[in-house]
Amino acid sequence: MLCAIYARKSTEQCGVSDEEKSVTRQIEHGKAFAQKRGWMVDDKYIYIDDGISGAEFQKRPGLLRLLNDIEHEPPFQFLIMAEGSRLGREQIETAYHLKRIVDSGVKVYTYLDEKECTLDTPLEKLLLQLSNFADETERDRARQRTYDALMRKAKAGHVTGGRVFGYDNQEVLSPDGSRQHVVYVINEREAKVLRRIFTMYANGLGFHGIAKRLNDEGIPAPRQSPRGWAGSAIREMLYRPLYRGQMVWNALEKIVRGGTMKRRLRAEKDWIRVDAPHLRIIEPSLWEAVQARLATNHTSTGPRLRDVETPYLLTGLCRCATCKGPITMSGPGSSKSHRRRGKFYTCSYHLKRGSSVCRNATMAEQEGLEKEVLKTLSDMLHPRVLDCALQETMERLQPDQARVRTERAKVEEQLTKAKAAQLRLTEAIAQGGSLEALLESLKREETKQRELTAELDHLKAIGPNEWDVACIRREAKARLGDIQGLLSRQPREAKAILKRLLDAPLSFGSVEEAGKVKFVVEGSGNFLNLLGVSDSQQTPPSNVVSPTGFEPVLLP
Repeated sequence: MLCAIYARKSTEQCGVSDEEKSVTRQIEHGKAFAQKRGWMVDDKYIYIDDGISGAEFQKRPGLLRLLNDIEHEPPFQFLIMAEGSRLGREQIETAYHLKRIVDSGVKVYTYLDEKECTLDTPLEKLLLQLSNFADETERDRARQRTYDALMRKAKAGHVTGGRVFGYDNQEVLSPDGSRQHVVYVINEREAKVLRRIFTMYANGLGFHGIAKRLNDEGIPAPRQSPRGWAGSAIREMLYRPLYRGQMVWNALEKIVRGGTMKRRLRAEKDWIRVDAPHLRIIEPSLWEAVQARLATNHTSTGPRLRDVETPYLLTGLCRCATCKGPITMSGPGSSKSHRRRGKFYTCSYHLKRGSSVCRNATMAEQEGLEKEVLKTLSDMLHPRVLDCALQETMERLQPDQARVRTERAKVEEQLTKAKAAQLRLTEAIAQGGSLEALLESLKREETKQRELTAELDHLKAIGPNEWDVACIRREAKARLGDIQGLLSRQPREAKAILKRLLDAPLSFGSVEEAGKVKFVVEGSGNFLNLLGVSDSQQTPPSNVVSPTGFEPVLLP
């Protein structure tokens, strides 16, 4: 008689017997049980799930292989397990899978109690339910013990999971050499890569563009993955609060749905946050700039700028004015350009799907169109335009300065009086007055002085003064000069500048004037995006129209 063995061990080891802690031991005992009964064990019918939860039924290779083997005609007559909980620790799923095995004609035995698992009578089914209930209860208790232990670690600022890119896991040992806990320590080599990732994203490059650039430069991916960097990994890093010096735990919880483990987001009030400034890799200003861009992309309702890393300036930044499809490059060999030399921007939908989808057959020569767009942008970045933008921004950022000056003068006067009162009380104490009453009055004056000082500092921080405005203008003009230089010298940087400047993709179309077709590229953007002003502080955008062959026009 031929028999099979099924062995499973979960990742959680608390509160389980020695038999359950090793699939190797389960197999050895299963073979001994079979030998005692005179059954033969074929190694190809030994099914193992090592390190898999008893609540998981969909992602268990061993169990799935077992069920597949018995689907038509089972190649063995008996199945041996340590106990029923090895099949699972979830009542409904465990009973269902046991019934499938028994109904196939295979007899199931557990060697710990040397009994056959049968479902022939209502009593046997009831006992199975009670046994499965006890197994699931134990799993829930083990889960709670694990949760409590991890909560203590999280509140203490210790590591509660595996490795995180940018940090090394460092063991903290007790005097006897045993491990107490694990803490994060910044890995400077990886931290340098992280700062570059955040900077590239803040400057306009997207998830996939960053991943491609890192892969092209041969920078090792997290965990030395041979598949390299991925856009999804970049996105996850940009959202991770640990990089700004805050540890967050308990944001997700594991649940069982459809026989498999899944995760769902907990209510934010249940999250545990621990400030860890010593683990900060990304400075607050850079972090805020990245989060502002992430929020803008997340809430955008119109067409988005595509994250495309190509040698062409406008691919990914331009949409068809007729069908809103992407603008692509049509080069030699394509059906639309076989009679024309060079490369041309054209509507991808018209090129690949035909005029029934899009009638915009406009084809703009690459070099000429890119040159005109960059010239228009450079002309728009004029000091006069910058002064207007800064003036409006300062008016938005600054409250009524007259009111602020009045408040500051009032608080300064009160603070002077408080200091004078403090001095009088100090002199009175020195001259031997009523000590208890004088000390109480001195304490009140000191408290009042601290409050007035804090209020004065707050008023000084509200809005830049005239000297600050001048500094901001000088800094902005210097940065503007750098941007204009990059536009003329570096195509990759020019594309990043366009991404940051634009509110939405450019519109690509054409107009006919005096029998001639003129290419039209329209778009809207905000100059203050280039100056690091947050979205909530920005002025309304200015529209730019640049038909090829015409001088740029600034629309109101």
